[in-house]
Amino acid sequence: MAFSSVFLDPLSRSIFKKFVVMLCSLLISLYFLYCLTDRSIMSSPVKATAEDFGYLDSDFKQWQSVQRKILLQKIISQPEQGMAGRNSYFNSGFTRTNNINGFPADRKEEVHQHYFRPAPRMPSSTNFDALAGTPILPGDTGRNSGISKISLLGEGTRKLPQALIIGVKKGGTRALLEFIRVHPDIRAVGAEPHFFDRNYGNGLDWYRDLMPKTLEGQITMEKTPSYFVTREAPARISAMSRDTKLIVVVRDPVTRAISDYTQTLSKKTDIPTFESLTFKNRTTGLIDTSWSAIQIGIYAKHLENWLQYFPMSQILFVSGERLISDPAGELGRVQDFLGLKRIITDKHFYFNQTKGFPCLKKAEGSSKPHCLGKTKGRTHPNVNPEVVQRLRDFYRPFNMKFYQMTGHLFGWDD
Repeated sequence: MAFSSVFLDPLSRSIFKKFVVMLCSLLISLYFLYCLTDRSIMSSPVKATAEDFGYLDSDFKQWQSVQRKILLQKIISQPEQGMAGRNSYFNSGFTRTNNINGFPADRKEEVHQHYFRPAPRMPSSTNFDALAGTPILPGDTGRNSGISKISLLGEGTRKLPQALIIGVKKGGTRALLEFIRVHPDIRAVGAEPHFFDRNYGNGLDWYRDLMPKTLEGQITMEKTPSYFVTREAPARISAMSRDTKLIVVVRDPVTRAISDYTQTLSKKTDIPTFESLTFKNRTTGLIDTSWSAIQIGIYAKHLENWLQYFPMSQILFVSGERLISDPAGELGRVQDFLGLKRIITDKHFYFNQTKGFPCLKKAEGSSKPHCLGKTKGRTHPNVNPEVVQRLRDFYRPFNMKFYQMTGHLFGWDD
């Protein structure tokens, strides 16, 4: 009876009706919210538009544009290094960008710190237009997202060498290696691996692990001068790759022999004199060809072994003498042989009067001048002129044959 009396009261019925209306409104609102949520889930995925990436795209283009200005400034102020590239900057191919806007002059340092971080050196053959058009992945947000993408692309891989400096000892191989490494498309091992003469049993995987990482379009190199006189080396290198390009730095065999002896003398001061090692019998004047310092200079004999496995077109002979007198000219030939753009020029060198040979104005990965170490340019001991002449007579027929085989007159017998 009490419950019925409540609903007979007009005020109570009014309150109850309002409660019911509010409850219905709440239920309807929840239903519409459910429908909207369900529709958004079931519909096709939302695609990001150009506006969605506007900030990242602008950020990346600004980075490129500032990079371009810095690189152009380097080319103007330091033309000898403008095209060589450094690890902290990209090559000149990375220049097609829009002009930067919105960065006042007083924020130049901030812009530099913000956009320029050490980046991998990119080869001149890289398709930079394609790289610039690569979308930055969603999730790579933040001010350095473009740089992160490039870093991932620039890690590189280790590859077996496509070119080898195979000889000769004391011919100028170290100088050639240091000079050619300035080129941004060359990556080379500093130490001599001696794989094809001493460490061949370790296998190609071991050899590959010694190589530096390279990007697409870069050439991996190494130099071991003893390969040229190692009888097994040509067959082993051919088994690795018949397309391997070979570089031989040759020098007047008499001067080379004396330089070889000088190096040995610096390590072992108690060795016999050069004259006594040169001859089997000083009285008869018979040359001791078993002495390595003499044997290496018989270039024609060693070349015959290489030509059994490689055509002459895959072998380049660099003059050790011209590498001193005209380093840019010889490096031009090397760059052509390797299919590289001629980036290393005479602007990269200066002649060191004290050492007596050319030095780099700026070496790879450095902004300072660089000359070869103290072991290069040693003073040769005085050798009896009669012994020198006897050696020249001994080498002359071998030199003439070498000239014919290579098609080059090196001028050692003038």
